Amino acid sequence: MKACIVQPFYTTDLSRADELFEWELEALDKCDDSMDIIVFPESCDVPCFAPTREIFLQMVEKYSKRLISKAAETAKRCNSMLFINVTADNRNTTLAFDRNGNVVGKYPKQHLTPGETSKRRLDSEYSFEFSEPYVIEADGLKFGFLTCYDFYFYENFANLARQRLDIIIGCSHQRSDMQSALETMTRFLAYNTNTYVLRASVSMGEDSDIGGGSMAAAPDGNILLNMKSRVGMECFEFDPSKKYYKPAGFNNPDSAHWEYTEKGRRPWKYRPAGSAVVRYDSIMPYPRICAHRGFSTAAPENSMPAFGAAIALGAQEIEFDLWYTRDGHIVSAHDKKLSRVSDGDGLIYEHTLDELYALDFGTKFNERFAGLKIVTFEEILKKFACHAVMNIHIKTPDNDSDYDIRHLEKIIELIDKYDCRRHVYFMCGNDKVLKMARELAPDICRCQGAGDRPWDIVERAVENGCQKVQFFKPYFNKEMVDRAHAHGLRCNVFFADDPNEAREYLKMGMDTILTNDYNRVSQILKED
Repeated sequence: MKACIVQPFYTTDLSRADELFEWELEALDKCDDSMDIIVFPESCDVPCFAPTREIFLQMVEKYSKRLISKAAETAKRCNSMLFINVTADNRNTTLAFDRNGNVVGKYPKQHLTPGETSKRRLDSEYSFEFSEPYVIEADGLKFGFLTCYDFYFYENFANLARQRLDIIIGCSHQRSDMQSALETMTRFLAYNTNTYVLRASVSMGEDSDIGGGSMAAAPDGNILLNMKSRVGMECFEFDPSKKYYKPAGFNNPDSAHWEYTEKGRRPWKYRPAGSAVVRYDSIMPYPRICAHRGFSTAAPENSMPAFGAAIALGAQEIEFDLWYTRDGHIVSAHDKKLSRVSDGDGLIYEHTLDELYALDFGTKFNERFAGLKIVTFEEILKKFACHAVMNIHIKTPDNDSDYDIRHLEKIIELIDKYDCRRHVYFMCGNDKVLKMARELAPDICRCQGAGDRPWDIVERAVENGCQKVQFFKPYFNKEMVDRAHAHGLRCNVFFADDPNEAREYLKMGMDTILTNDYNRVSQILKED
C-alpha cells in the first residue's frame, strides 16, 4: 500500500493566503492513481494565520467549499482514500473520502485549544460528553483519528488501542514543538496502539526545526518517513497487516504492547477520569441547582449518602461545610456544636478525629442511618472529585475569627492531591479567610458569603477579589443581584426548597440556587 503525505508552507503573512490555498489545490492535482492514501494537514481552508475570528470566517467562507469539492474529485480521480481537515458545521473536522469521492467519515477534533473555543468560537459542546473513539472501516482497514492537540492526551492512547486499529490519521499543525518531540510523540503513539500513524502538518520554513514533521511511524515505533520542514508531497509504501508483537513479559507468549499493559492497568491510581467527570466550574453552564449539604432531605446532611444521592441524580454542584479537628484533620459538618446532628456534645474543633469517629452522625436523621460516621474532606474527594462542582463552605467559630493558615493549607493540599482545583470554589462569610485564600491559591475561585454584613456582600466580594457571591435570604434584593452582575460576579442564593420560589429566583437573575431538596427543585431546569 502506498501513502502520500502533503506538507504545505505556513506563514503569519495574511497577504499570502490566496497563494498558499492555490498551492493546496495544485498539490491535489499532482496526486495520482498510484496512491492508496493521501493525507493533508489541519485547517487546510485557513492556509495561513488568521489573527481574528472575522478573518478566520472569511477564509472558511472563501476556501472551504472549493477545497472539499476538489478533494472529492481527487479521491475519485486517483481511486484513493483521502483525508483533509477543514471547518465544517463550525467544528474542526477531518473529512475522510473513499475511493469514489464520497465522504465516509467526519472526525470532530476532541481536544480543542483555548484559542479555538474563545477566539474562533468553534462548537465544542460535543467534547464535554463521553464518546468512544471515532473509527471508520474502509478497504478492509480500520481507521482512527487524532487532530493536532489530540496528540498530547496520552491517556486516550490506551482507548484507541482497544479498537484494534490499522491506521491512525493525524491532521495536524503543532507549530510550536520541536521536530524531535513530534517524532517522539508519533513513535510513542504507534508503539502503544500497534498501529501505523500517518501525520500531516505544516512547514514553518525550510530551515526550521520547529513545527513540520509530517511523518509516518510503524507499530514497532520505527519511522518510515519524516519530512521535517520540507515543503511538498512525499510517499512511502507499507503493509498495514504487518503488526508488532513482543513477549508479554519475560518468557511469556507474544502480544501487542497495549495488550500486555492492559493486563496490569490500575486506573484508580491515576487522576480522576471517565464519564463521571463533569465540566469544571468556569465552563459548567448556568443556571445551576446546588445540592446544599448534599441531597439533605434524603440522607443525613454532609454525609456520603447525601452527596452520592445528589451526584447520582445529576447535581452540577454540591455544597458542604468544612471544620478542622483538634488534631488538625479536616471534616465535614455544618454546626460547630455536635448535638444537633450527632449523639455527641461540645464543639467539633475541640475533639480529635478519633473522638468524632466514635459518634453516631446518622440516627438523629433517621434510624436507618444509625452508625453513620462523620466524613473527612479527603473521603469526599476520594469518591467524588471532579464528579460535581464543589461549593466548599469554610467554617470558622464566628464571622470575624482568625483562621489558622495551616488548616487552609491542608485543604488546598488535599484539593491538589485529587487534582480538582478547577472543580471547587471556596465560600466563606469570614473575610479574613477569603483574603488568606486569595494569597495562598489565587486561582481557586472564591465566593463571598453574607457573614455579619449581608447587605454589603457585593462590595465585600469586589474588595476581596471574589468571583461569586452567595446571598442569604431574606437579606438581598434585585438591585443587589444586578449590581453583582455588573461587577462580573456570579450569584448564588441560599436557599429554595420550593420549586416556585426557585423559579422566582431564576427570574431575578440568580445563577445558582442552593436547595436541600435537590430532586424536587432540580426539575425546574428540566421543565424550562
